[in-house]
Amino acid sequence: MVDTAETRDRIAQLIQGYHVAKATATLPATTTQNIFTVTGGRCLVLLLLGEVTTIIQAQANNLKVTSAPTTGTAVDLASNLDVNAKEAGTLLLAELDGTALVGANAGAALSGVGQSACVVPIGSIRIETSATNTGATKWDIWYIPLDVGALIASA
Repeated sequence: MVDTAETRDRIAQLIQGYHVAKATATLPATTTQNIFTVTGGRCLVLLLLGEVTTIIQAQANNLKVTSAPTTGTAVDLASNLDVNAKEAGTLLLAELDGTALVGANAGAALSGVGQSACVVPIGSIRIETSATNTGATKWDIWYIPLDVGALIASA
C-alpha cells in the first residue's frame, strides 16, 4: 500500500466511519422528522449526536430517535428525553440501544461511555416529539457501510 493522503483518509474512514451532518432544522410539531436516509443496504451506526441550536420552548416535550425501516417496524434508538427549555448548545447523545436519549447542557461534553453501536436497515433515522415546541436541532452521524452500496445521507 502506498502511503498517500488518500490512503490515510481511507484508513481513517474505515476506523472512524463516514461522517454526515444534518443542517439545523426546527423541531417537528408533535410528529416525526427524518434526519437521515439509509439506502443501498445495512449500516453500522457508531455515533449519533444532536445539538440544540435554538433554545427549546419551556414546556414539556419528549424527544426520541428511531430507525424506521422501509420494510418492518420502527425501533427506538434512543427513547424519550424531556427537552423542555434546553438551551442552545445542549448536546443530545443517542446511546443507540433504545435507552433514554442523554442530554448535557451547553459547556458540557458527553463521553459516550456506555454508548453502543447499532445496525440500521434501509429506511430513515428520525426524531419524534410529543408536543409542539419552538426550537431547533442539528444532527451528526458516523457510520460504516455493511453492504456494498450502503450509505447514509442527510434527509
